[in-house]
Amino acid sequence: MQRKLNLLLLLFSLIGGAVAFCLGELLLGRLLGEWPSILVIGLYFAIVALGMGLGSLLAEIISPRLNGWSWRQRYLGLSWKLLPLAVVILLGVGILMEFVYELNFGSLKPVKDIVMVIDDSGSMEQSDPGNSRYSAARDLVMRMDGDNKVAVLTFSDEATVVQPLTSLAKAGNREQVTSAINTLRTTQGGTNLSGALSEALNVINGDSAAGRGAMVILLSDGVSRLDASAELQAYVDRGIAVNTIGLSLSDPSGPALLKSIAATTGGQYYDVTDANRLADIFRQIYDRLGDRTLVTERTDNTQHSPYYGALRILSLVLIGAALGLGLGIVFDNRHLAKSFGLGGIVSGFLAGLTLEYGLSSHGFLNAMVRLLAVLLLTGVIALFTAIIPVGEGRLTRRGRGETQPSPRPSEGFPTRGKRSSKGF
Repeated sequence: MQRKLNLLLLLFSLIGGAVAFCLGELLLGRLLGEWPSILVIGLYFAIVALGMGLGSLLAEIISPRLNGWSWRQRYLGLSWKLLPLAVVILLGVGILMEFVYELNFGSLKPVKDIVMVIDDSGSMEQSDPGNSRYSAARDLVMRMDGDNKVAVLTFSDEATVVQPLTSLAKAGNREQVTSAINTLRTTQGGTNLSGALSEALNVINGDSAAGRGAMVILLSDGVSRLDASAELQAYVDRGIAVNTIGLSLSDPSGPALLKSIAATTGGQYYDVTDANRLADIFRQIYDRLGDRTLVTERTDNTQHSPYYGALRILSLVLIGAALGLGLGIVFDNRHLAKSFGLGGIVSGFLAGLTLEYGLSSHGFLNAMVRLLAVLLLTGVIALFTAIIPVGEGRLTRRGRGETQPSPRPSEGFPTRGKRSSKGF
């Protein structure tokens, strides 16, 4: 039992982690939102296990500093067979922890009711001459799931309820909502954000069913007066996020107010200079609705929750421990399993902190945060053999049996009855 460090294993583990990160980003980009997020995140961590396992195996084949030459001669074939087991372990643990992370605890309500509040003031004739905001609203309604409810409000000097909260589960209701949107036209008047938000809250309070959360999408191109701290308190109390879209805003006080509304209620602000991009922005808001995975930013009403922050970190700790244990199983070495497992606890804690406090609304920076988290997972585990002593100790019966030396004949039994030839 001694402390060892295989620098080649550290290097290959980091390379394996970097390759796994690239594959994981492709997985998130193409399948997250198309496949169940629980399965996608499980596959993400299974890919990390595969990358680190392959890198570690190749490093020990070249320089078996941790397992010794006897491992390479006798047990290398077994290690290749055990590698899929480590991948399956991470797949299962990743799926389990993502499932727990997506559960809604306490009074938390999943967002199912969506209220679109659309600026119809006269200035929209210049900001959106092609009425792209209406087509964007129609496209979003057609994209929504059947368990959603949707309402449509317009506002200028006054707010008008075009369509109250309507369930999209019933046949024909989706066409009813889109038909109501088709009747909308730009009016003349100012921008009364206060009245629009007040009327949107009335719609939610009057029609939102118990156990369902609500969200508001507010689009405007103008400047208005609003006491955010006072007039938005009801939204804060109900946990209703207001996602704001600023269209072609030239006066800096306009974006400042919309940003304040979004920040106060836990929503996001989107700055749009081209009205033709509105459909993409509406779709992006909906796709981020309730987004909560272990490796992406929380965008639902748990965004600032310390409980879900702690749960993310704890989940990464368990995933790191499983990764280290799986690597020890690959090498069929109980001492390595212990060392790598403890290293996985530390690396998972560091990776969890990195994800929890590093993820933001910026896509490229989020990718870099995930890269750092994966490198912490793989690198710290590989370093831990320099802290926790390791030696040869097989996990399987086969390993223990093959390492037993066969006794020599002269060492087996005493030679009773034999006399020396001397003296005769």
